[in-house]
Formats: sequence, structure tokens, C-alpha cells
Amino acid sequence: MHKTPLIILAVVVLLVVGGGAFYGGTYYDRSLNKNSSANGNLQGLRGTRTGVNGGNFISGSIISADSDSITLQIPNNGGSKIVFYSATTQISKFVPGTSADLAGGTNVSVTGTTNSDGSITAQSIQIRPAGQNRIPGQ
Repeated sequence: MHKTPLIILAVVVLLVVGGGAFYGGTYYDRSLNKNSSANGNLQGLRGTRTGVNGGNFISGSIISADSDSITLQIPNNGGSKIVFYSATTQISKFVPGTSADLAGGTNVSVTGTTNSDGSITAQSIQIRPAGQNRIPGQ
């Protein structure tokens, strides 16, 4: 008896099952992320990511700043986002920074928690060199 047709059949079955599993996995992932991009915290904004323990990551250029908040322009036509910070928010750059460093036109990356009104309460703000707002993979 020839084993060649049996081997070919086994390979075809493995390819069909593997392809189906791959498609099912990607379909399932899309269904999870369809209405809950970045865990529902920053839905629809380019330049955002979910970090460790559900923390959010957003990157943009400061449009305006005051003593407890900054407004970011999100790259790639992502609109703008208000970010609140406090005295306990870690603000850093290549050397330690302060809230005085948060001025209009400054590029920053923010990790924090999304509030019910869509604003963000920052856990950390990193001041970035100009042109450094692009998030890998986007």
C-alpha cells in the first residue's frame, strides 16, 4: 500500500485545521478589540496604547498647559486630549523635569488612567525630543 496519498491527506488536514485556528484567533481578537480599544479607555485615538496593569499610554504635542493639566494634540489627526497631573505625577526627561517644563509645543508621552469624561489623570509624563511621538507599529 502506498503511503504518499495518506501523507498528503494528513498535510492538507493539518493546513486546513491550522488555517482555521489562525483565522478563528484573529477573528476573536478583533471582536475583543472592536469596542474596547486600549481596554475601552482611549477608544479610536491613534497614538495610544495600554500599558502594564491597564495603564494607558498616549503621545502628542502640548497645545496648552496650566498648573494641573495639559492638552495634547494627538498625531495623525487623532484630535486632542486633556491630561491632568498633580504634585505626585512623575515628570521626566533625560534629566528630571518639573511642571514648568510642560509648555506649548513640547512633545510628551503620558501614562495614566482615563476618567469618565474622557480626560486622563497622569501617572507619569515623559518629555520627548521633537519628532519622537511616533509609537512603534503605527
